[in-house]
Amino acid sequence: MADDVPDLNVLGGPLDACGNDPVTGFHRDGCCSTGPQDVGLHTICAVVTSEFLEHQRTIGNDLTTPMPHYRFPGLVPGDRWCVTAANWLRAQRDGHAAPVVLAASHERTLDVVPLEILRQHAVDVPDDLAGL
Repeated sequence: MADDVPDLNVLGGPLDACGNDPVTGFHRDGCCSTGPQDVGLHTICAVVTSEFLEHQRTIGNDLTTPMPHYRFPGLVPGDRWCVTAANWLRAQRDGHAAPVVLAASHERTLDVVPLEILRQHAVDVPDDLAGL
């Protein structure tokens, strides 16, 4: 995507920041933006839960152990984190989906996860649903 074209979220609006405490994103810029190097599509802004974190650990994706060399502090329930679309979808299928911040989840997520499934787990549903 060109630098002058803003990233869009799954709702078609500007991509909101996901989190800065800890700083998330494939690029560690607080946003779930993506690019050619992000083969895993770290595009879903999830509010991680203990169930989600445990599920991720059981599938080989340990999100709780700090790894300073990757600027990764380790997550605790309640943290907002850009997770891969495939791993989130696997958690959803296994009954352990984390809540999703739609406005901060990149539109490329829709290549993997249908919007209707994301909406079922949304924590930022607007008051007026007419525009969705």
